[in-house]
Amino acid sequence: MTSDESELIRTSGLGKQYGDVTALASLDLTVGAGEIVCLLGANGAGKTTTLQLLLGFTQPSSGQAWIAGVDVAREPRRARERAGYLPEVVELYPLLDGIETLAYFEQLAGRRGDEDGVAASLERVGLPASAFRRRVATYSKGMRQKLGLAVALAKGADALLLDEPMSGLDPSAANDLVRLLRELAAKGAAILMVTHDIFRAQQAADRIGIMRHGRLVEEVAASAMTPQEIERLYVHHLRDAA
Repeated sequence: MTSDESELIRTSGLGKQYGDVTALASLDLTVGAGEIVCLLGANGAGKTTTLQLLLGFTQPSSGQAWIAGVDVAREPRRARERAGYLPEVVELYPLLDGIETLAYFEQLAGRRGDEDGVAASLERVGLPASAFRRRVATYSKGMRQKLGLAVALAKGADALLLDEPMSGLDPSAANDLVRLLRELAAKGAAILMVTHDIFRAQQAADRIGIMRHGRLVEEVAASAMTPQEIERLYVHHLRDAA
């Protein structure tokens, strides 16, 4: 089986077993260029396992996953080169400043920009100019998230995998991130975001998937429902799982 490269993120029958525990069961999911898909679910629902499989951090027990047409299980390193990843906890070098951090990761990605170009990339993700030359150790959670997103974008990847990017952000920083994600999608990025934030998911996403016990149990168009309706649907599935 092959994958259409316009489907920048795709899984088919993707599953992961840990002994008798099913972490993910037969997931079929696509995120096309220009789309944002958010996955909602309680802890243990399979959201993070999905990201780990898409990044090749763990091998699937069944099924396949592709990033920009690259089979992740067969070519994990090449697939990761085509994806930008923002983990929930952004670990960066505390003694480097923002400019130094992004310049370092751009060099790792084979892109050597000048300081003005690096500064423009930081400005793009909403990091205040006053923070560019401050040590990362002094950054707030929101500032680290923005710098982490700039790092994820440094390789020029069109497929973005975001693990709880809204976690710990104040309302203003969360609004900024939603706006940036919509801008990236408008330029052709495919974004898969794991979140517990129903309100921001409805704001940012084109589609919202609800996961339970390793299964994608429902998928809805975000624009067709209010945050309150999505919350009721989410709670309904949680109660079914109890």
